[in-house]
Amino acid sequence: MPLQLVFILEQILNGLLVGVAYLLIALGLSLIFSLGGIVNLAHGGFYAIGAYLAVEIGNRFGFPVAFVASPVAVAFLGMLIERVLFRGFYRADPILSLLMTFGLAMVIEQALRITFGAAPIPFGIPEFLRGQVFIGDFIYSRYRMAILLVAIAAVAGLWFLLQRTAFGRVVRAGVQNPDMVGALGISLSPYLTAVAGLGIGLAGLAGVMMAPVTGVHPAMGAEILTASFVIVVIGGLGSFWGAVLAALLVGVVRGLTVYFLPPAAEASMYVLMVAVLLARPRGLFGERILRFE
Repeated sequence: MPLQLVFILEQILNGLLVGVAYLLIALGLSLIFSLGGIVNLAHGGFYAIGAYLAVEIGNRFGFPVAFVASPVAVAFLGMLIERVLFRGFYRADPILSLLMTFGLAMVIEQALRITFGAAPIPFGIPEFLRGQVFIGDFIYSRYRMAILLVAIAAVAGLWFLLQRTAFGRVVRAGVQNPDMVGALGISLSPYLTAVAGLGIGLAGLAGVMMAPVTGVHPAMGAEILTASFVIVVIGGLGSFWGAVLAALLVGVVRGLTVYFLPPAAEASMYVLMVAVLLARPRGLFGERILRFE
């Protein structure tokens, strides 16, 4: 394999690594907004909480325990937040939920700063995932490869839950026509709680996976949130596969830009977003959600 092609492939995989982290957060954002109508500006904060919990649990019980326990703990925290805070804003003016979640994001960031300090906390790659994967002339980090595989499994599991289970059918019906779901005698309240836990748990999972790659610091949630919204916008609100395709596009574009034009790497996703919106204002596969129109 030509050396230049090896380098390009490595940068594309690095771009996809960032893209799948954005994707896990974007899917949670999209789920919570589609069913509850709340734009969760605190979603990045839960990503940061997941990373900090991974550090604390990992230092005491090892990375495998942290990998499972941290997203689960964040999911339960998300369900609690939904019951205590989100529930009062489902039928309120959307600007109120924006202000509420923005305030929650600030509270989370400052709470992390007070508890753990402002300095970044290192979190090493677990011993059993260190090293490289060799495929011919291609060499890639074993841990980064594991992240990609876990993200694929998480996305596949979420798709199965939403498309092939009774829970998913109720959620999809609630997104399109909640009044009809209520007329059938089905309360959306427990589904809203479950969706909040699921979406916020995905953010926690992304935090666990990316902690050894990016480091852990209080502002890490704010840094990744904007990019995750870009994924939602490009893919189209309410579209599962739109978000997946958007994450893949952002990853590939970012990887190629890093290789050919490094100074523009961060701006590449925003240029892509503008190009997509000019052609398709609803995003690539944006769905029409009746109660928001």
